[in-house]
Amino acid sequence: MPAFSEEKLREVQKIIARYPEGKQKSALLPLLHLAQDEFGGWLDTPVMDYVASLLQIEPIEVYEVATFYSMYNLKPVGKYVFEVCQTGPCMINGSDQIIDYIKHRLDISVGETSADGMFTLKTVECLGACGYAPMMQLGKFYKEHLTREKVDAIIDECRKNAAVNN
Repeated sequence: MPAFSEEKLREVQKIIARYPEGKQKSALLPLLHLAQDEFGGWLDTPVMDYVASLLQIEPIEVYEVATFYSMYNLKPVGKYVFEVCQTGPCMINGSDQIIDYIKHRLDISVGETSADGMFTLKTVECLGACGYAPMMQLGKFYKEHLTREKVDAIIDECRKNAAVNN
C-alpha cells in the first residue's frame, strides 16, 4: 500500500486541519492533488484507497471525485499533458481541428500517451478562457488562440525542455 513520507503526512494533517471537525472530506481535492504529485502523476486504486483511509471516508467517495474531475489522472500519463478544451466556444473556433492535428502529429488518440512517454492528449470541458479559444491547459499554463503552428512550437518547446532536464 502506498504511504506518504512523514513530511507529507504533516502536510496532510495541515490540510485536514483547515476544515471543521467532522468535515475532513472537504480536504479531498487537495489531498488528491498531493497524492497524484507524490505517486507518479496518477491515481491508481491503492492510492485512492489510501487517501480514503487518511480522511476516514469510504473509497467510493474518493472514486466519485477522482473520476468526475479531469484534473485527476486515472492511468499513467506522459511528462506533458495537453488538456484541450472542447466546449462550444472552443469548438466554434476550431478546437476539433486542433485536437485532430495533435492526434496526427503525436500519433495518439484522445486519452493516449505517445510512444516515447512524453505527451498525453486529453479533452476537457470549459477551462474558463472562452475569449482565447481554441485553447488548452499544459500544466499550470494556458496556451491560447491555438493554431497548427502554435501546437508545433509547443511540442518542440516541450521536447527541448525534456532534453535539457534529462
